[in-house]
Amino acid sequence: MAPYLLPLLLLSLLVLASASPSAPPDEGAYIGVNIGTDLSDMPHPTQVVALLKVQQIRHIRLYDADPGMLIALANSGIKVIITIPNDQLLGIGQSNSTAANWVKRNVIAHYPATTITAISVGSEVLTSLSNAAPVLVSAIKNVHSALLSANLDRLIKVSTPLSTSLILDPFPPSQAFFNRSLNPVIVPLLSFLQSTNSYLMINVYPYYDYMQSNGVIPLDYALFKPIPPNKEAVDANTLVHYSNAFDAMVDATYFAMAFLNFTNIPVLVTESGWPSKGETNEPDATLDNANTYNSNLIRHVLNKTGTPKRPGIAVSTYIYELYNEDTKAGSLSEKSWGLFNANGDPVYILRLTNSGSILANDTTNQTYCTAREGADPKMLQAALDWACGPGKIDCSPIKQGEACYEPDNVIAHANYAFDTYYHQTGNNPEACNFNGVASVTTTDPSHGLCVFSGSRGNGKNGTSVNITAPSANSTSSGVGSDDLYYSRGMWSILTVILNLVAFL
Repeated sequence: MAPYLLPLLLLSLLVLASASPSAPPDEGAYIGVNIGTDLSDMPHPTQVVALLKVQQIRHIRLYDADPGMLIALANSGIKVIITIPNDQLLGIGQSNSTAANWVKRNVIAHYPATTITAISVGSEVLTSLSNAAPVLVSAIKNVHSALLSANLDRLIKVSTPLSTSLILDPFPPSQAFFNRSLNPVIVPLLSFLQSTNSYLMINVYPYYDYMQSNGVIPLDYALFKPIPPNKEAVDANTLVHYSNAFDAMVDATYFAMAFLNFTNIPVLVTESGWPSKGETNEPDATLDNANTYNSNLIRHVLNKTGTPKRPGIAVSTYIYELYNEDTKAGSLSEKSWGLFNANGDPVYILRLTNSGSILANDTTNQTYCTAREGADPKMLQAALDWACGPGKIDCSPIKQGEACYEPDNVIAHANYAFDTYYHQTGNNPEACNFNGVASVTTTDPSHGLCVFSGSRGNGKNGTSVNITAPSANSTSSGVGSDDLYYSRGMWSILTVILNLVAFL
């Protein structure tokens, strides 16, 4: 054997070994986002993924396992929690084969091209679907067994989100305990989570705690706003001070588990947020309060300060939610938890300076040039013609069929042309005038697949995401199937080795 070929053979064997499934490395605390779909104009999955990429959102939670969305997420690097809807729990809890078929169709068909990290078995089942409580743990175990059979149990966690309303006497946190009538479900649930190294999913809403406290909980305490030490809440048993409602509720969760002798199960907050609008009886559901809460929540999680009970151990949290859901049942506030509108425009600009790159709709240090509101359409057209002509900018992205062609109107096209010219001149404010029909703004005009040049995470104009996906209600998993993806990689590696052996 030629001596120089031995390293190549060993390298190939190492690559083959690394292709086998193994548990993913632990990562620090992160912020994720929930994605609901009760919108009258729900964006296509590829548009959703484009927005996630622009906003540097690397973790999401879906309320289903829509195949179109899972295919659009393929090879994006975005980590996703998928959900078994509550109305499917009974079948999965009563039948191993039903659970196995669900996992085959919704997990194996997409993994590992789509990075599924966990399966949420239902959502707030114990408070919203009490008749399914007896089969909840069975459903979780059946799903885990299906993952075990597919050798995915170490890669994909299984859990179920609980409402904090199950925790009685939540303050002081050291006295918290779960509703004892549900112990026949909660104890085996916690036992399963502990044995599989999974986490307890909990939905934490200081907004509702504040609203239901009849003035006992101060607004600043609910919003993470700084409060003087003498105004902090004190746990009389531990003498620990709490400066915000979120930490108090997370610690109440830890104590409630400890009350049942479970002390090493981590907590994952699967929902938390604040509505930006509300009815007249919800005066604190405002844009400013929603901005304040979510901005402070993101900073709090990413700063890894942890909670008073577990300092330095931050709790990863999923913000509720990505889009305002205008067709969701209920009051105005129920429809108004989103960070973005359906067209991708931010509902408000998060205040996240020096807090990393996630959710880049914080445009504190970013400016754009767009058409001035109420500008004369004829003057806009003239300015657009100049920018694409003598102005010498590349207007091909606003041609028919390209990423920024829709919406096909002079304002949208002028926004693209003005902003491109503005950035080509080094963000010179004097370049954003166009005879008075343009102005500088801090709102990112990117929308859908059309990503403007000043957006974070984009170095090109009119960048679109090169993913082909079926509609959101498609039932075909197509090329993104796990079997095809994995077998191609394995065959390529084996081919290299066999060719080397034959050559030797």
